[in-house]
Amino acid sequence: MIREREVTTVPGGVVLAALLVGGAGLAYALFESVQGPPPGPTVWTGLVLLGMLAAFVCLFGFFVVNPNEAKVLQLFGSYVGSEKAAGLRWANPFYSKSRVSLRAVSQESARLKVNDLDGNPIEIAAIIVWKVVDSAQALFQVDRFDQYVGVQCEAALRNLATSYAYDSHEDGKLSLRGHTT
Repeated sequence: MIREREVTTVPGGVVLAALLVGGAGLAYALFESVQGPPPGPTVWTGLVLLGMLAAFVCLFGFFVVNPNEAKVLQLFGSYVGSEKAAGLRWANPFYSKSRVSLRAVSQESARLKVNDLDGNPIEIAAIIVWKVVDSAQALFQVDRFDQYVGVQCEAALRNLATSYAYDSHEDGKLSLRGHTT
């Protein structure tokens, strides 16, 4: 069973500043190698081009995490961790990033026709409020976790309705009509 774990990412502003400073240094080195006395490509030119390629690859590591959202990070299909801190973040550019909403969701179940404890047919429905707590389990343990919650809520509602009588004729006995909680 996969449990959610925090992954170490870097604030995007820090990486962006480092890339800008490094890019300026690489541009200066390229300028100096072009202005220098030896004609043609030099070691500096090769290093500058290699640095520019590395900086380009690093740009793919930036991602944005919105409030009430998590990004699940995977490296070649293997779970690495989840990032919940909102803002511009940076992680290994080879990580794939999947979005999982952590917002509260309310959904209304369909009207169900079931028999209560006494065998009387009743129609019952519910409004369910839920939210994702563990983004890794939501993504990896079930297919379409939003549909899964709906099916589980319907099963729980059926179970509840068949466990109690709709109306109790005795004092102190729980019923669906008398005790809404």
